[in-house]
Amino acid sequence: MKTKADDFEVSFFEGVVRQRPDYIDALVPLAHAYTCLGLYEKGLEIDKRLAGLCKNDPVIHYNLACSYSLLGKTAKSFAALKKAVRLGFRDFRHIGKDSDLKNLRDHSPFRAWFDALAKDRGPAK
Repeated sequence: MKTKADDFEVSFFEGVVRQRPDYIDALVPLAHAYTCLGLYEKGLEIDKRLAGLCKNDPVIHYNLACSYSLLGKTAKSFAALKKAVRLGFRDFRHIGKDSDLKNLRDHSPFRAWFDALAKDRGPAK
C-alpha cells in the first residue's frame, strides 16, 4: 500500500536527481523506492544509470540483476548477476532466497551456474 511517506520520499529524491542527475546518494534510494512501490521499469532505468556510474560496484550490479529479474528479463538479469559476482558480490545465501531473483532462479542456465558456484565454495557453514 502506497503511503504519503512513500510519495514524499519519491518526490524528494526525484527533486534531488533533477538537480544532480548523477548524485549516487539520491539515485540509490530512488531506485529502491521505485522497486518497493512496484514501479519496476522506473527502478530499472535508475539501476542502469547507476551501473554506468558505478561500473565496479558489485551491489549496484546485483540490484540491476534484481530489476531485470522482476521484469522477466532473465538473460540480462543473469549477465548482471554474473558481473556482480565477478566484482566481488559474495552473499550467495541471499542470491538463493532473494524474492526479486525468483524469475532468474527459474532460468536453467542460472541454476547450472549457481550449482557450480556452490560446488566451488564447498559446504555451507
